Amino acid sequence: MLNKYSHDIALLLIRLGIGVVFLAHGLQKFGAFNGPGVENFSVMLKNIGFVPPMFWAYLVSGTEVIAGLTLILGVLPRISAFSISIIALVAIVKVHGPHGFFMANNGMEYLYLIFLTSLALMLTGGGKFSLYDKF
Repeated sequence: MLNKYSHDIALLLIRLGIGVVFLAHGLQKFGAFNGPGVENFSVMLKNIGFVPPMFWAYLVSGTEVIAGLTLILGVLPRISAFSISIIALVAIVKVHGPHGFFMANNGMEYLYLIFLTSLALMLTGGGKFSLYDKF
């Protein structure tokens, strides 16, 4: 049976899901969890046309860590979700989209879900179980 907190619990679960994934993904870009490190990430960015690549590597990696953490906590969830949606959209257009839809072909299906879910969080905010949800 649904209760008066179902909506807010659902938003908490979505925030935790996206937040944990992006926090870990961003930390990986800094070398944690056997990740490539920011230098290797910058090489990939250079290969797809981002100049200066090291600037973009730090910006994306840092944004993923901060936005992931703030989504987990529910601090400025709309801004965090917006940041993640931009990263997902750029990854779709520049990296995964050309490979088609399915992940089996390095396609965009995973990022498509991240993009749409982030947009939904931008519209709804973080819910009652956020530390701060004014923006």
